[in-house]
Amino acid sequence: MSIERRLEPRIPIDGRALIVAPAVEHTCRLVDQSRSGLRIRLDRSVSLPREAFIVDLPTGIATPVQIVWQKGMEAGLKSTGEGATLRGLVPSRLIAVRDAWQRAGGR
Repeated sequence: MSIERRLEPRIPIDGRALIVAPAVEHTCRLVDQSRSGLRIRLDRSVSLPREAFIVDLPTGIATPVQIVWQKGMEAGLKSTGEGATLRGLVPSRLIAVRDAWQRAGGR
């Protein structure tokens, strides 16, 4: 039996998301979340960069994250900022993220 070392409880979720970074666009499933981070399951085994955006596909909310661990097709992400909507006008730093979200079917 493993000992849980987390200070914040995890809440199981089942959502669709997109992880986006320069030259990286991968769909994934949201497995669980806490106030400070997420655990995701990728659709295939790929190496993720240290920093990226995670986009909730149904809502179009993009949140900057740091990938703190990766094991196979699962990864742990730490939120490094506030989420922002990709609907309507977006800041220039989010244009590539919005474009990736739209290619993935976001509206």
